[in-house]
Amino acid sequence: METTEKIVEAYVRYINHWATIPNIKCPGQYEIDLLAIDPKSGKKYHIESGVSIATGFSKLTLQKFDPDLLKARLHKSKQRRTLGYFMEHKFSQPTVLATLKTYGFEPGKYQRVIVSWGWEPRVEAEASRQNVLLWKFADVLSGIAEAFRAERTYFTDDTLRTLQLYAMASR
Repeated sequence: METTEKIVEAYVRYINHWATIPNIKCPGQYEIDLLAIDPKSGKKYHIESGVSIATGFSKLTLQKFDPDLLKARLHKSKQRRTLGYFMEHKFSQPTVLATLKTYGFEPGKYQRVIVSWGWEPRVEAEASRQNVLLWKFADVLSGIAEAFRAERTYFTDDTLRTLQLYAMASR
């Protein structure tokens, strides 16, 4: 599990108080980053993270996704930063949908979420049109820091403990 995915899971679990299942393997070398369920409302979430701080690849784009270019080392990073990559590769693959179904996630009855460092201006409208929420990774970090500034619980999870210590140090 990537660090950014662990941070998103920490936010969902400890800040939103949702139940989570991370890193679900799907046939065909696909993976679901995170499933979450809000126990109060029963709402379900399929959350995918695509966080990069590299200047050329930090924002989600509307550039055309090409599955063949995803296999080419030179184009892989650029392809993984497109909304189409998430829609086609992460949310719509038949094996992903079949795996989601085994967890009770029926099409149209859960919210899809993409976590990114940012996105180009038109991406948010297109994501909304496709019923996808966009979360800024910086907002996720800020939410964790704000909640943990007053938190005195000892966390044994290394990522969470590091974030908690940083939040306390930045008071």
